Amino acid sequence: MAPVPDAARPGLAKRCLRVLGRIALSLLMVFALAWACLALWYQGPAALWARILLMLLWAALGLYALLRLWHGVGRLRRRPALWAYLAALVLLAAWWQGIAPSNDRVWADDVSKTLRGSVAGNIVTLDNVRDFKWRSDADYIQRWETRVYDLDALQSVDMVLSYWDGPAIAHTLVSFGFADGRHVVFSVEIRKERSEQFSELGGFFKKFELSVVAADERDVLYVRAGPRAENVYIYPVKMPLPEMRELFLSYVRTANELADTPRFYHTVTANCTTLVYRMVRAIVPGLPLDYRILLSGYLPEYLYDQGGLDTSLPLQTLRERGFVGIPPILGEDSIGFSRSIRRHLRAGQAEGNP
Repeated sequence: MAPVPDAARPGLAKRCLRVLGRIALSLLMVFALAWACLALWYQGPAALWARILLMLLWAALGLYALLRLWHGVGRLRRRPALWAYLAALVLLAAWWQGIAPSNDRVWADDVSKTLRGSVAGNIVTLDNVRDFKWRSDADYIQRWETRVYDLDALQSVDMVLSYWDGPAIAHTLVSFGFADGRHVVFSVEIRKERSEQFSELGGFFKKFELSVVAADERDVLYVRAGPRAENVYIYPVKMPLPEMRELFLSYVRTANELADTPRFYHTVTANCTTLVYRMVRAIVPGLPLDYRILLSGYLPEYLYDQGGLDTSLPLQTLRERGFVGIPPILGEDSIGFSRSIRRHLRAGQAEGNP
């Protein structure tokens, strides 16, 4: 093969740079095309045919611009298509920014009320604590209550993980226990509208608002471990009392903020685990970020490595003791329910283990 003359090398380098630039621009255009189609699918018109039509029109515009990028004759043939695509992107971005979260929708029953809390010294009053009586996932008696908690009587914090989609994915809840035997569970959840179903992909596209639910254990843990057949585990967390109090108050502040200023749920940045991590990190500075915070099913391993669980026992032992199983229905005995689901934890303590 004949060597490339020195005089031709600058031209060759320029052509290579142009090709690389087109490849990079093509990748950006393909990403924008896919993102736009998903945004239109999740946030477009309610009518299915209208959403599909908009997606097809957008895909046609994007593919035409790509075709002109690579096969247009001269810059003048390429530029109109690329400018049209850019203008469409600007309009789409403006529409996207105009989609705002709201607390005023027709919500599913289990997230229909907005949690609010007020603090007077050590006394915290929570409005709209959920205490449903579940017969099945679709058959229940609604009940919302105002409850009062004395932070001087706060005794324990338990991390609860509810597995519903394999070992890597779990819903994170935090349960606070008081000296009188009561427990209240805080759960960061999507706020579904009626007839909506959870979607990880939809969580990237402003499909759901964010909510903080406070519930009785007999409500939220029973429905997950019982009717929904999820695998629920309880892990007692090692945390000094002042930090327990601050975490409780952080949930109250977050709930009040969402009641005043709604936010969208996000599958990665604003979910049931990342919000808890931010609250705890504000209390315990330097808590490292870790992939297990996103893959929340592995959160027990993370807490164990950070000394947040009882490290005198193997993690597998803690996991076995914390498994709730299928809890019994104990009528109105909320305290008895909380004791029942901790029977294996108490059995381990009775054997003389920490």
